[in-house]
Amino acid sequence: MTFIPSLRRPLRWLAAGLLLTSPALAQTPARPQPAASPPPAKPQPAGTLPAKPQPVKPQPAKPQAAKPKPTAVPPAEANVRYRSGKVQLDQGNYAAALAQLEPLAQPTARFARAADAAYLAAVANARLKQWPEAEQLLNLLRTEYPTYPNLPDALFLQGQVSFEQEDFDTALKALAQLPADKLVPEREAMKATYLPRIKERNTWQRNLRRYPDDATLARAYADHLIAGGAYTDADRPQLDELIAKFSLDRTRYTPRPRPVSVRKTSYNVAVLLPFELSDPSWQTVRKNQFVTDLYAGLRLAQDSLQRAGRPIQLFAYDTGADTLTLKQTLALPELAGMDMLIGPVYKSGARLLARYAQEHQIICVNPLSQDGDLVLDNPWHYLFSPSSATQGRVAAQFALNAFGAGKPGLVLYEDSKDDADFATAYKAAFEEQGGKISALRRFNPDVDESLAAAFAGPELAAASHVVVVSDNRRIGPYALRLVQQQPAATRPGVLAPGSWLDNPRLDVSQLNGPTTYFIQPKYYDEQGLGYRRFRQLYLQRQHLPPSVFANQGFELLMYFGNVLSQYGSDFQTSLSTAPPATGAIFEGESYSGGAHDNQVVPIVKLTGLEYQMMR
Repeated sequence: MTFIPSLRRPLRWLAAGLLLTSPALAQTPARPQPAASPPPAKPQPAGTLPAKPQPVKPQPAKPQAAKPKPTAVPPAEANVRYRSGKVQLDQGNYAAALAQLEPLAQPTARFARAADAAYLAAVANARLKQWPEAEQLLNLLRTEYPTYPNLPDALFLQGQVSFEQEDFDTALKALAQLPADKLVPEREAMKATYLPRIKERNTWQRNLRRYPDDATLARAYADHLIAGGAYTDADRPQLDELIAKFSLDRTRYTPRPRPVSVRKTSYNVAVLLPFELSDPSWQTVRKNQFVTDLYAGLRLAQDSLQRAGRPIQLFAYDTGADTLTLKQTLALPELAGMDMLIGPVYKSGARLLARYAQEHQIICVNPLSQDGDLVLDNPWHYLFSPSSATQGRVAAQFALNAFGAGKPGLVLYEDSKDDADFATAYKAAFEEQGGKISALRRFNPDVDESLAAAFAGPELAAASHVVVVSDNRRIGPYALRLVQQQPAATRPGVLAPGSWLDNPRLDVSQLNGPTTYFIQPKYYDEQGLGYRRFRQLYLQRQHLPPSVFANQGFELLMYFGNVLSQYGSDFQTSLSTAPPATGAIFEGESYSGGAHDNQVVPIVKLTGLEYQMMR
């Protein structure tokens, strides 16, 4: 569901399946009106965004003292650009609309309708899913044009922008500032759509305290407890209070007794992976080597569990590289009798298997994905890896202790969903604990101009630390070179992905910075007894050293195989209260508090040639 307004004729809001006319744009004339004369120039407040430069025709030199160039856009040109921007926005050309409208929004442009330009430019950014940029324009609008008559529309859009960045506190605060009689159905529909995305209990409880009379929030939390599988006996008093206060359907929100998880002597586990056995070409075999390695790790864990008296029967299914083959596999009747499902590795297939798991009430574990959206509102679906958002939250907690809150941090991230999820969660968690992020910038690693713009400006030199979120091999050398050019006394620390440690373009001297740390979710101690034993067994069977995918397959089945043996095949409630477990070769696994992705996120640093665990 989208809440960003359509701009055809009067402004309309799409919410809860109803197209409702907003009174906001009804005040905006359809045809351009003569622009007011620009007011006299006045000093601009600190922090004002600069207007984009406009082409300037060369003027003949005059024998008089040089005057400062005016920054205001001529009224006639401004009106033409404004109308053009609105047309482009209406036609869905959002980038073109943004180029026309954003410069007019700046106070330096002295445009009579700058507030409207700021709002419409924020809408264009939202249509492009450029949420941080949209938020920046909305902040400009509220700061520079506080008397804007359509401010409720801006607050409504701020709600969605914050929700999309999982900044639930700011979103609810923005919606609460709306007048009581404005956009009531729309805001409730927005909350009903986004609130179920909250995963952390602390976030729920904090907002329930702040907005004790919010019926939509209360209902969403009750749904989270019952439908989302997060309910425990300790929640009963609060749930009863919400049912009574908001007249909720007690039948719906009375938790049903969970079936007793029957412990068996052996468990059947289906492995659904794209082996692509029908294509024996060397290109396909090489492309799918990671799948073969993953399965080899699973098989070795099966043997280890068998020797420990915890037998697991693996049933491998070739799902191919398309969803059609997966759908055919899911139609097989024997799959419904499995105790657990593992797979697949591609996102389109992951959503199909997640739905199947929920419909048949079979727990499914995704072996590789870090997309936390896959396990939202599905008590039968788990990620073996920490989600990108969990990694960002844990990294922010570490950074506050490592770098302090005295100076702001700087977050730069690659233009991808996982990296954006990390960056957004990092900023929210760091600022929630009292820190400050001076800028949140994304970049395209293959475009030099984009990289230069991300690292430009005074924020790098003034930062306590810089977080660079990208696995692209050119980014590590680029970022570390710029950081190491800063004076040693004020040089910011670096927090980066663990993949940089395997980058052949980086040498030890670049990675050995005293305040350079790496987020390494799949960290393992090569000298540890568990890993050395695993490696020896793998070499004996495969005649090759294990890859990182073989490590993951082994660790996954060792952990969940033991969970099956200990709790049975319906282990969600037991897993949510179980203490963190020490890994067979990795640092460990934890799904406490109802989490459906691993909460253990190791952070390491390189000291000499040795890894040092920092968290």
